[in-house]
Amino acid sequence: MSNLDWSALDARLLHLLVSVVEEGSVTAAAQRLGVTQSAVSHLLDKLRAITGDPLFVKSGRGIVATARAEALAPQARALLHELRRFAQRSAFEPARLQATLTIAANDFQRDLLLPAFAARLREHAPGVALRIIPSTVPRLEMLRNDQCQFVISPRPPDGTDIVQKRLFEDRYRVFYDPAVRKAPRNRAEYLASDHATVVYEPRRSLDLDQQLEARGIRRKFAVMVPTFTAVGAFVKGTPLLATLPGLLARRTLRHLSSARPPIACPNMPMYLIWHARYREDAAHRWFRSQLEAVVAPALAEGAEGA
Repeated sequence: MSNLDWSALDARLLHLLVSVVEEGSVTAAAQRLGVTQSAVSHLLDKLRAITGDPLFVKSGRGIVATARAEALAPQARALLHELRRFAQRSAFEPARLQATLTIAANDFQRDLLLPAFAARLREHAPGVALRIIPSTVPRLEMLRNDQCQFVISPRPPDGTDIVQKRLFEDRYRVFYDPAVRKAPRNRAEYLASDHATVVYEPRRSLDLDQQLEARGIRRKFAVMVPTFTAVGAFVKGTPLLATLPGLLARRTLRHLSSARPPIACPNMPMYLIWHARYREDAAHRWFRSQLEAVVAPALAEGAEGA
């Protein structure tokens, strides 16, 4: 009967069994494995205890494998092969991938980057379905619980297991309807105007709005909507101003005019965010490269000249 649990098996013992069977000698097996004869003898004792078999017996001046050892050797080779496969990174072929990729993004980054990304998936990985969910204010649990594999946001959640990479920065612009009013000429006109902005649920305002408020710059918000897409309908035909990322002029707010803010505004960064569990995953790394590849064309097409 075995004195040790089978879970005590490891690759060293499997290598040992195969080496002694193939070499027919403890000395030759020790040389092959690069260890001492005493080490081989010690490991053989451990393996005998696990298998409940002597494995090798004396035959003349040498040793010979028992029937049990001969039967176990092919299994040991197969297990070693599987262990090598387990440890080696398999070749990744995007065209053969069948999966659903979920990305959390609000309408600004969604419309700017993800149509082009979806086109790249259709071309190179047609078996991948792209699912997009709103990120609102990103939460750690979205990535930790695998609700999504990526978040694209200017607000990376704070966590030691979260990885982020800056994709780009955007400048804020003041959007307005030129048929109704002109751009504010100075700080006084800007602050005297009514404003529209985006407020995510539950009542989380844009970083810019929070930063201006912290500097004592208080504006009158006449309209607060949950998405960038909704802003244009409220500004069109009114004297409202909306201070938002300038790249929105590409599509979402293309029917409005924009100007530089008459007050100092920080740039808005945009990050690609994922969980550390995917850091070395081949498919995930490929997805990241494809997402990064669409950034430069998007900025070139949508950047403001001013």
